Amino acid sequence: MRIGIVCPYSWDVPGGVQFHIRDLAEHLIRRGHEVSVLAPADDGTPLPPFVVSAGRAVPVPYNGSVARLNFGFLSAARVRRWLHDGDFDVIHIHEPTSPSLGLLACWAAQGPIVATFHTSNPRSRAMIAAYPILQPALEKISARIAVSEYARRTLVEHLGGDAVVIPNGVDVDFFARAEPRPEWTGADTDMDTGAGDRTGGSPVSGGNPDPAAPSTPAAPSTPGAPSASGVRESGAAEPAAPEPGTGRPGTPQSGDPRLGAAGFAAAAPGDPAAAAPEGEGDPGPSSLPPDVSTDPTRPATIGFIGRIDEPRKGLPVLMRALPKILAERPGTRLLVAGRGDEEEAVAALPPEARDAVEFLGMISDEDKARLLRSVDLYVAPNTGGESFGIILVEAMSAGAPVLASDLDAFAQVLDRGAAGELFANEDADALAAAAVRLLADPARRAELSERGSRHVRRFDWSTVGADILAVYETVTAGAASVATDERTGLRARLGLARD
Repeated sequence: MRIGIVCPYSWDVPGGVQFHIRDLAEHLIRRGHEVSVLAPADDGTPLPPFVVSAGRAVPVPYNGSVARLNFGFLSAARVRRWLHDGDFDVIHIHEPTSPSLGLLACWAAQGPIVATFHTSNPRSRAMIAAYPILQPALEKISARIAVSEYARRTLVEHLGGDAVVIPNGVDVDFFARAEPRPEWTGADTDMDTGAGDRTGGSPVSGGNPDPAAPSTPAAPSTPGAPSASGVRESGAAEPAAPEPGTGRPGTPQSGDPRLGAAGFAAAAPGDPAAAAPEGEGDPGPSSLPPDVSTDPTRPATIGFIGRIDEPRKGLPVLMRALPKILAERPGTRLLVAGRGDEEEAVAALPPEARDAVEFLGMISDEDKARLLRSVDLYVAPNTGGESFGIILVEAMSAGAPVLASDLDAFAQVLDRGAAGELFANEDADALAAAAVRLLADPARRAELSERGSRHVRRFDWSTVGADILAVYETVTAGAASVATDERTGLRARLGLARD
């Protein structure tokens, strides 16, 4: 299948949607499909062979942060050229209501169109006011996907229609087999550094970025060369079979109305994992962390990954909780990975607490996995604007016990607290109390690791990718390939064309 994917946000600025699209493209290529991703990118940005640049993006306030988007007549022309050259069987648009390439692609294309809605923040609803302009584009969508039930509810409430829920995917084994780094573990840790021996195999390395490489979505290791349109043709890679016992979330059956206005629905792929309840079958390689000392008084490490200077990621809440944690757990270290103003982040801390914070800067995917594999506790204090929580899935994959704010999306990912503990959103005292309790209770942390490791298999790409492919197969059955919509152009859709 020839698949075109449209990324709304700039490829050179790392983010959850960009990484989701990168990982989806790599998964599809490994399954033998031809994939081209159209994305905004600054000049000189290193791009994987399957990515086609749509030109530079501009910063726009969106969803509680600043997104770099690409929109306008020049961008529209590039979208139409990409569609014409690609000869796609299906295009997959992400965030079609954002003022970016996805909306332009909806306007410009006709044929099988799948759209994924990632956002569920009220601030994103400003686009809903433009519904008369959006409606002609949104009506073209053959199938809708929401990354969470929270995102689906937002879509239904503000745009009508419905969507099937397919969560973001993660390479569970990549995180489960990562090797901990001694300098990121708690003191007195009895650590087995042979992560491959612990998990029954060698650490995963194929397709993972070099730790020294820029933290932008990277190219896959799949052989093959891109065509002129940027479609990367797969080598003879054997399609990856779904993992048994993954506990596949329900896939919509034929006739299910959730996939779009046209009433398309995806049939279940029918692989053995579909019927396996959670916790049964082979859970895959162990993602439990290395054995650690059971001494509840030993110094420990807490992990945080996110943009330091974006308040909704919650680092200020964690910083307010840190002095209380240190008062009960002297020697605890907070490891912070992400870009932003480090001095400003610790400015409100007393001097003795500042020494407990270690900033790691931007880290590669490999080091992110090693960090999550090393820490005693991963804390996600995000305050809003989250429709899923991919970092929680990554942490569970690595076997890290998770403590997160009780956002609706986070509660869903953590199985309502069964796979990770929740604290009251923006309540630094509640965060501190929960962290102190967990750090003093190795048995409880081990229990959370065990539960998270089993729960997370449902988010593996072997499951998520099969569900997305089922949607593609449904909307393309008996349909013509994607073409540019020659009936009306962008000017006509904006009401600017002459009669």
